[in-house]
Amino acid sequence: MLQTYSIGDCARMTGITIKKLRYYEDKGYIKPPERVVCGERAYRRYTDEQIAFLRSLKGYMDKGYKLHRALRYAEKN
Repeated sequence: MLQTYSIGDCARMTGITIKKLRYYEDKGYIKPPERVVCGERAYRRYTDEQIAFLRSLKGYMDKGYKLHRALRYAEKN
């Protein structure tokens, strides 16, 4: 079974806040994670691949790159 992580886990693992993860998804900057439906709620579940991409993105942003350029570089990795 594929290991997935909640949005809180993803935030802790990448250093990107939950608010920013939701913003990036809403604006289409990052691929939406899979959703697991439980009752009336749908929970985001991030894969190891998505975690690695977000860590790379955060790394470029920490180096001073603006979001659009950091996204381009992270996509190449």
